[in-house]
Amino acid sequence: MPNWTLDGLRSADPVLGLAFVMLLAVVLANMLHRYARLPRVMGTMLVGALASPFALRLIDRSDLDPWKPLLDLAIGVLVFELGSRIRPRWLYDNPWLAAMCVLEGVLAGIAVTLALAWSGAPAVSAAMAGAVAMSTSPVIVMAMLHESRPRGQVTERLLLAAAVNSVLAILAIEGWRVVAAVGAPSPGAEMLSVGAGALYVVCGSFLLGVACGYVLHRLSRGTAESGAMPVLQIALVIAASLLAAQWKLSPLMTLLAAGVTARVAMGHRLTVEPQLGSAGAVLTVLLFISLGLLFSLEGAAEVWPWALAIIVARLAGKALGIFATAQKSGLGWRQAGALTIALQPMSSLAVLLAADSFVRPTPPGMNSAVLQALLLATTVMQLGGPLAMQWALQAVARESDGSGETRIGTSSGSGTSSSRSTAAGAGTSAGAR
Repeated sequence: MPNWTLDGLRSADPVLGLAFVMLLAVVLANMLHRYARLPRVMGTMLVGALASPFALRLIDRSDLDPWKPLLDLAIGVLVFELGSRIRPRWLYDNPWLAAMCVLEGVLAGIAVTLALAWSGAPAVSAAMAGAVAMSTSPVIVMAMLHESRPRGQVTERLLLAAAVNSVLAILAIEGWRVVAAVGAPSPGAEMLSVGAGALYVVCGSFLLGVACGYVLHRLSRGTAESGAMPVLQIALVIAASLLAAQWKLSPLMTLLAAGVTARVAMGHRLTVEPQLGSAGAVLTVLLFISLGLLFSLEGAAEVWPWALAIIVARLAGKALGIFATAQKSGLGWRQAGALTIALQPMSSLAVLLAADSFVRPTPPGMNSAVLQALLLATTVMQLGGPLAMQWALQAVARESDGSGETRIGTSSGSGTSSSRSTAAGAGTSAGAR
């Protein structure tokens, strides 16, 4: 007879165990959404956290390793969709918008670095935490926009800022590796090698993404059947992710560049379904369960002051960058506050996509206590981020009522009225409400 104890479930077939957790996640997420008005994304991550080794121990982190290709695909689907909603023309038409996206990310990283260094953390490790703190989770942003379907100035800037933050974090992490090489036995040769590797990752990821975007553009011309476009897009995401991993590039930057390039090349001909269809939606549920499984409260009693410093300093840095450029970029104070709150879920994708296993060692040169504080802060911000984003877009920005009736563009919608208003309406009285 089957063993229904916790030990029996842990020793069951990993696929069966994960399927059970997925069923539980869908049911519980919908119950929390219906009765407590919590975002479904948050409910899904809560189920993953409860099934993790720190709670009921239904699934070990090592059990996720065989699923990593599917999890990478789930991330890739959402990141590509984010890129396809971005129009670089916005930044050209509104330079202050570009300044806002860069400034809030950079100031958040600097604030976290200084806060940790002032608290006694090693400088190099504090800089690494600051580099990661620049980012806003693109998968949480996209999942929340799929659920609440807001529309307006804050929503469009949130999409753009999440993409820019991700790129800034990748650049900063690569720069950190160069700085960390100073402590090597032969720092000159080590820095040269690491610097060349960082340049290869950044330039190679961008070029691969551009090439994949143009390949999609060319292939779509000979595809008359509308149902074939999602298949082409999923195939592109798989190919781009595998090539980036094979060539030691950044899948995150590659897929962002591919989405942006496809949007620029194809314009309104580009049709991107949310999560690239129902298969992508299933993968997204699996992804957020996995994020919950990776939540870490280890050593919280010892490192919570550093974790709190990361959360507060990151919020202050992003708020300073957004409010300093709000009026000139065409954003009102209420909208600036909403955008600051909506950008709070921090991303761990740079680690997820770079690791071969979900049981990760401490990166070379990284203080283990600072890393644990960073993981704790990420856990808090990823778990509470969907609720903060929902409140910011509904109650503060008033761009969604939570019913899902207003729709963010799912085909060429990223180039429709809401996105045009971001570029063309910046600086007008409507934008400065």
